[in-house]
Amino acid sequence: MLRVAVVGSGPSGVYTAQSLLQQDPEVLVDVLDRLPCPYGLVRYGVAPDHEKIKSLQQNLRTVLEHERVRFLGGVRVGADGVSVDRLREMYHAVVYCVGAAADRRLGVPGEDLPGSFSATEFVAWYSAHPDVAADGFVAGARSAVVVGMGNVAVDVTRILARGAAELSPTDIPQAALTALAASEVTDIHMVGRRGPAQARFTTKELRELGTLPDTDVLVDEAELALDPACADPSALPAAQRRNIEVLRGWAAGPRSGRRRRIHLRFFLRPGELLEGGGGRVGAVRFERTAPDGRGGVTGTGRFEEIGAQLVLRSVGYRGVPLEGLPFDAGSGTVPQLAGRVLRGGAPSPGEYVAGWIKRGPTGVIGTNRPCAKETVTSLLADSPALARRQLPGDPLTLLRQAGAEPVGWAGWLAIERAEAAWGASLGRGVVKLPDWSALRSAAGRG
Repeated sequence: MLRVAVVGSGPSGVYTAQSLLQQDPEVLVDVLDRLPCPYGLVRYGVAPDHEKIKSLQQNLRTVLEHERVRFLGGVRVGADGVSVDRLREMYHAVVYCVGAAADRRLGVPGEDLPGSFSATEFVAWYSAHPDVAADGFVAGARSAVVVGMGNVAVDVTRILARGAAELSPTDIPQAALTALAASEVTDIHMVGRRGPAQARFTTKELRELGTLPDTDVLVDEAELALDPACADPSALPAAQRRNIEVLRGWAAGPRSGRRRRIHLRFFLRPGELLEGGGGRVGAVRFERTAPDGRGGVTGTGRFEEIGAQLVLRSVGYRGVPLEGLPFDAGSGTVPQLAGRVLRGGAPSPGEYVAGWIKRGPTGVIGTNRPCAKETVTSLLADSPALARRQLPGDPLTLLRQAGAEPVGWAGWLAIERAEAAWGASLGRGVVKLPDWSALRSAAGRG
């Protein structure tokens, strides 16, 4: 009987467990996570007002409640936790589904000024991630700049423009709700270095900006005209054509004088964050870019400043090394072949990867299904040799002996009950517990 550890309980980890269950009628799977809560970025990355996407948790839950699956939260792997070598001893195989936890930087002067954050930090704050350290994002800010043109950039732009009445029914933590309700941000500039045809957001996400109450979406027709594809988008893929249609509609539409304004700007490359009052960021200096004819852009030597007391960079994620595993710093991934971890160019028996740490931060949630299936196919092809090894005992006992304090499914259910009770006490629905102490205390009651 094969015992497999899956490290990470986000979509890639749960889809890996599901694929194992479907292809092997006897396999036992332990899904480990550093956090006491399952679901990864579905819980801590999907915006609180995207309830349909967040409902995916119910599908993931079905897998984690399977009789041959154990959820073991609160288990650190690598530095300050159970070593990769020790974990490998406890299981016939280990699949690492640890995602891409770091954000890419702009690499420009002033990036570390107070008031400048990664979108990752902002998302963690409004998602109640227990690791979040930053606060005061919107305090004292009247104008914000979001650097990036992907769906995460659209998410943070939309949350900045939301009112308390729209966010209160969600599971957003109370502190974030209070801060956003008091926000004085009236202008949000979402800025990309390339043109609208190269923007990475989906049309569905883009259109949502136009449905926000008391908010105008403004697009400069002159910037659309800089993109040759906008003149005749017929040759573009359907998704890009739809985006351009939406943007054209906003560019041609009148201003209605609403309280908030979202400015979608193109062909501007950040060059420096400028200090404003009190040592905080006060503006971003951009260089105007132009298409280079090869799908990229080139600088023009012309500059523009956009005032902002809050800057959020949303230019992509990046994998980080896990102590004990090989790591390719160039790609931010673990070297692998069809999901098998490569050490010195050769497959390492019993070690596998799936998800972003395997292929990089690309695709949507559903992309993790075929990715996980490929890895599981490799693992099960190797299983006859892997299963011959005698294991030292029940991994749960061994994890505790190694210093871990696993939070089982009962602990997670206790957290769910505590979040429902907390929300009820505030006159709201379910409200996430925002810190480690509250989560651990609730889990202990399970």
